[in-house]
Amino acid sequence: MSSVKQANFTDALIPLLFLIACLAGSVAIFGDSSSSGPNQIVLLLAAGVASIIGLKNGYKWKQIEEAMVNGISLSMGAIFILLAVGSLIGTFLMSGTVPTLIYLGLQVLSPDWFYAAACILSAIVAMSIGSSWTTAATVGVALMGIASGIGVNPAIAAGAIVSGAYFGDKISPLSETTNLAPAVAGSNLFDHIRHMLWTTVPAFVIALLIFTILGFTEEKSAGAISIDDVQNVILSTYDVSVFHLVPLVVLVTMAVKKVPAFPSIFIAALFGGVWGYIFQPELLSKVAGEVSFIGHLKVIWTAMFDGFAVATGNETMDELLSGGGMANMLNTIWLVMTALMFGAVMEKLGLLEVFVRRILQAAKDSGSLITSTICTAFGINLVTADQYISIVMPGRMYREEYERRGLENVNLSRALEDGGTITSPLIPWNTCGAYMGGVLLVSPMEYWYFAFFNLINPLLAVAFAYMGIKVLKKQPAMA
Repeated sequence: MSSVKQANFTDALIPLLFLIACLAGSVAIFGDSSSSGPNQIVLLLAAGVASIIGLKNGYKWKQIEEAMVNGISLSMGAIFILLAVGSLIGTFLMSGTVPTLIYLGLQVLSPDWFYAAACILSAIVAMSIGSSWTTAATVGVALMGIASGIGVNPAIAAGAIVSGAYFGDKISPLSETTNLAPAVAGSNLFDHIRHMLWTTVPAFVIALLIFTILGFTEEKSAGAISIDDVQNVILSTYDVSVFHLVPLVVLVTMAVKKVPAFPSIFIAALFGGVWGYIFQPELLSKVAGEVSFIGHLKVIWTAMFDGFAVATGNETMDELLSGGGMANMLNTIWLVMTALMFGAVMEKLGLLEVFVRRILQAAKDSGSLITSTICTAFGINLVTADQYISIVMPGRMYREEYERRGLENVNLSRALEDGGTITSPLIPWNTCGAYMGGVLLVSPMEYWYFAFFNLINPLLAVAFAYMGIKVLKKQPAMA
C-alpha cells in the first residue's frame, strides 16, 4: 500500500486559484446566468484539479470518489428541504396564501418604508420559527411580490429580506445553527445568544438605518402595473381573505413546535393544496380547463412538482403569481451538489487544514485569533459551500487554541456564527446563497452588497475583537 504524502501550501493553493479564476471568467462571460450551469462546470473542474493533486500525493481514486459521495450525502437534508419548498411555493400561490399576503402588504407597506419594514418583518418571523429558509420561502416570496407591485429595487428588497431573516435566525434559540455553534464550541446556548447580541444588534440597527435612508432617497420605478391594478387582478383571480393565511399559520406552528424542517414544509405544502381545493375552486377550474375532481387534483399535483401558472391577462401579474414546484429547484440542487463535491475533496485531501495551520501560526493575540476564526468560517463557506461545515470544521480546529489562551468558549461560538452563518447567503454556490437566489428570484450576485446586516456584522465582530470589547477571559478557579 502506497503512503500518502501530506499536502503543502502550494497543493492547497492551486485548486483554489483555479476555482477563483474560473468563477470570475464564468461571471464575466455568462453574467447573472452563471449559476444556471456555468458555475457548476467550474466546480466540477476544480474538484478534478484537487483530485489530481490528491492522486499525486498518493491517494487512491476510490478514496477521492468516496469523499465526493460523502460530501454530496451531507447535502441530502438540504435537498429534501429545497424540493419541499418548491412544492410549498407552488401550493401557497395556488391556495391564495401568498397572493393574500401581497394584497394585504400593498395596503399597509409604503415604498418609502418598504426596505426597513421588510427587514423587520423577516427578522420577526425568522426569530419566531428559527429558520431563515422558511422565512424566505413564505414571507420573503410575498415581500418580493409586494416589491414588484410598488416599484422598489428588487435587489435591495432581497438584501433587506436576507438581512432580516439571518438576524432573526441567528438570535433564535429554535435555530439549528444557533444551537450547533455553542455545541461545537462547548458553550451554553443562552450564554452564546447573549454574547452574540453585542455584535448582532448594533449591526442590525445600522442596517435598518441604511435601509430607511435608501427607502426615502432611492428613486422608485413606476412599474409595469399600478398598485391598484395589482390588487384588482388579485381580487378578480383569487378569493382573498385573512382566512387564506391559515396554511402559513400551520407552517409557523409546526416550526415553533420544533417539527423538523422537511416534514413541516412538505406537510404545509400538502395543506396548501387541500386549502386551494376547498377555497379556490373557480381558479382551479379555470387553470384545469374543466370542472372536475380529476382536473382540480391535476392542478394541485402540478403545482407541487412543476409549479403553479395562472393566466390573468396581464403578463406582469402572471409572472408575479406563478412559480414554485420541485422542478424549479433542480438547478439550485445541481449547484449545491457540485459545490459540496468540491468542498469534500478539499477536506479529504487535507488541503483546507493546510490553510488553517498557516492562519494559526499568524494569530498572535486574541484579536487576531477571533479574526482568524471569522475569516476561516467565511473561507470554508466559500470552499465547501455549506454553512454547517463552516461552523463545525473551524470549531473543532480552533477550540483547543481558545482554551489554551484562556478565552471563554462563547468567544469561539460567536465568531463561528459571525463568520459562518452570516456570510453563507452572500455566496452564490453556497447552499444558502443558492437557496435564497432560487426562492427570491434575485441572484446573490445582485443582492449581496445590499445585505447590509450580513456585511456589517462580521466587520463589527472583527473591530470588537481587536478593541477587546466583550472578549471574555476565563476566570481562574477558586482555591
